[in-house]
Amino acid sequence: MNSPQFTAEPSPSPSDADPYPHPVPYDVIIAGCGPTGAMLAAELRLHDVRVLVLEKETEPAPFVRIVGLHIRSLELMAMRGLLDRVVEHGRRRPAAGFFAGISKPAPEGLDSAHAYLLGIPHPVIVRLLEEHAIQLGAQVRHGCAVAAFEQDDEGVTVDLVDGEQLRARYLVGCDGGRSAVRKLLGVGFPGEPSRTETLMGEMEVGAPPEEIAAKVTEIGETNKRFWLRPFGGGAYSVVVPAAGVGDRSEPPTLQDFKQQLRAIAGTDFGVHSPRWLSRFGDATRLAERYRVGRVLLAGDAAHIHPPTGGQGLNLGVQDAFNLGWKLAAQIRGWAPETLLDTYQAERHPVAEDVLDNTRAQMELHSTEPGPQALRRLLTELMDIDEVNRRLIEKITAIGIRYDFGDGPDLLGRRLRDIDIDVAQGHLYGLLHHGRGLLLDRTAHLTVGGWSDRVDHLADPTAALDVPCLLLRPDGHVAWIGDDQQDLNDHLSRWFGKPAK
Repeated sequence: MNSPQFTAEPSPSPSDADPYPHPVPYDVIIAGCGPTGAMLAAELRLHDVRVLVLEKETEPAPFVRIVGLHIRSLELMAMRGLLDRVVEHGRRRPAAGFFAGISKPAPEGLDSAHAYLLGIPHPVIVRLLEEHAIQLGAQVRHGCAVAAFEQDDEGVTVDLVDGEQLRARYLVGCDGGRSAVRKLLGVGFPGEPSRTETLMGEMEVGAPPEEIAAKVTEIGETNKRFWLRPFGGGAYSVVVPAAGVGDRSEPPTLQDFKQQLRAIAGTDFGVHSPRWLSRFGDATRLAERYRVGRVLLAGDAAHIHPPTGGQGLNLGVQDAFNLGWKLAAQIRGWAPETLLDTYQAERHPVAEDVLDNTRAQMELHSTEPGPQALRRLLTELMDIDEVNRRLIEKITAIGIRYDFGDGPDLLGRRLRDIDIDVAQGHLYGLLHHGRGLLLDRTAHLTVGGWSDRVDHLADPTAALDVPCLLLRPDGHVAWIGDDQQDLNDHLSRWFGKPAK
């Protein structure tokens, strides 16, 4: 084969392709600058969308909670050239032991070049993603919260708590589980309230490390919501079940921790000098709709669930990745009529699956005899590679397949970060700009009038067992084949009408 040829055109500037004759200060206002909001802002900026992010908090949270980036989220970071920057602030861990804390090794040969968990402080990943969005041109304002909004045929008028009024074409609520945007929009949030709560904090202890380790090992055999782990600097991360469901607006006290430690472990380990104290529940809810007109929801504003399996942050970031290019296409004027509707059609079922698997995991955390028996049975079944692999792929989101119609199993799935060739490097290096990509092993196809939205790599040396495939900007396979007319039909389906 000849050397690969890669063709790409820069995205048009707003002045070149803005389809709206009546200027509006912002194309999109995003409420909330957590990981979901910051990632969405960055994705929109890749397409020159004018973005303003409003964050109600003026300072980062006073506590440092470690979160885990799963395989699919790491892949998304790699797609946008962020992975090296993120990895240097985290700690790699094996991609195992996620499902209900059942300790099993990761199955061999997971279909990813990034098959590990990255533990990283929550404030750090928020800062990195916010800096990324700002570097791309997003505006971020802290200390600003949405008080009300009204939408019409051309945009959304947003009133802030301080009385300021803003105008945008779209509003996206990424403002957490208690989302003001969702409540003002009137979207139902059905599900179950918290039945149990867990206390979490960081504090110093007076007991010897060996005594703590022995007790944690003993209790951890049956109680997966209990641990004390060294955090550094003489402090321990302490997690213990709460006595009941309290008012989450009020943080727990050190006395609450001592009481529960004594009740469960028979000692409070001499805990003292807390750095921060918090609580979380197991409420499980899913928004009935992700979009009403020009207002959309993403992240915890659209779904909440227990943290078991560590899927929450990842689910929100992946929402943003799915929504960003579609909303940008709508604003740039080339989106097919139903493209924005596919955001809910694709992501709502994914959230339903996450809610179901966290419900199952919470049952397996119970210390009652029935759930403990089921846990022992599942632990045995997970020795079967296919069972273990299925659960890992579910938790890490690499098993997702969107419904794009009939076709090979790869259709609708994400493509791993494969090697292209020496000159082009890895596949994900070609996706940094958030555009579609045609991998053309025949070297006879063309993206034609879609070249302003889709890049073309002719004659790649990648080890693919299909002649050609079309990737969406989020890395999911949108088409497989070798016929130009069939390709054109699918380019129209995902990327609208060709440019004249």
